[in-house]
Amino acid sequence: MTLPFINGAEQGLYESQAWPGLKLLREERHLMPAPPTPLRVVSSAVYGGGMRELRQIVNIYVDKHYRCDDPEKDIRKLLQEWGIPEQETAGLLTAVRLRYAAVAEERTRDYAVFCCATAGASNSARAGVQRTTFPALWTPGTINILLAVDGRMTDAALVNAVITATEAKTAALQDLGVLDAENGLAATGTTTDAVVLGASQRADWPLLHAYAGTATDLGGTVGRLVYATVRESLRAAAGERR
Repeated sequence: MTLPFINGAEQGLYESQAWPGLKLLREERHLMPAPPTPLRVVSSAVYGGGMRELRQIVNIYVDKHYRCDDPEKDIRKLLQEWGIPEQETAGLLTAVRLRYAAVAEERTRDYAVFCCATAGASNSARAGVQRTTFPALWTPGTINILLAVDGRMTDAALVNAVITATEAKTAALQDLGVLDAENGLAATGTTTDAVVLGASQRADWPLLHAYAGTATDLGGTVGRLVYATVRESLRAAAGERR
């Protein structure tokens, strides 16, 4: 577990120990995990979301008062300015300062997992109860989870891993005592969370993961890393606000 950019530098580089060749780039306005091979990705990213092949993920910082009338257009413009290929990228927006990004990773004989999270809880919420909602609303992400797996996964396993990641995020919030800002109940997330999860599908790995729930080795790793990074990012941000 590390907070590689907590010193406040606007530029930096983190090189993965679990997945040689994977780099996490920190620029003034964005974080970009860049794996050495393309990924098979499932995501809720506002730009480039869904199930597709991608080469990089960009988590872009915006002010919490950012007007998000057309976030896809705004992200496309920024990618063009930064020289990042538009067709091979998933783009997310976050209102959490990038210096609070937390990283955790793990490697086994069957896979390697890298996780980066930027997390805040200013608009925490509980799913499954009556609360204020809107027909359509988009705002910058409060908890963004970026996962990269060097391994082979079916599409169903990718979706299964997103479920596991979401459960781990909720566990981190509840263990920190985060409450729904509207009704005071234990929060399950925030109103603006996003997740991106991609697998390298490299043939070097003999095992094809068909499942990634909490009973599997892979799901267990995903859960631990998401829990650790969400918890650490939340604590870092809260600690500096005191």
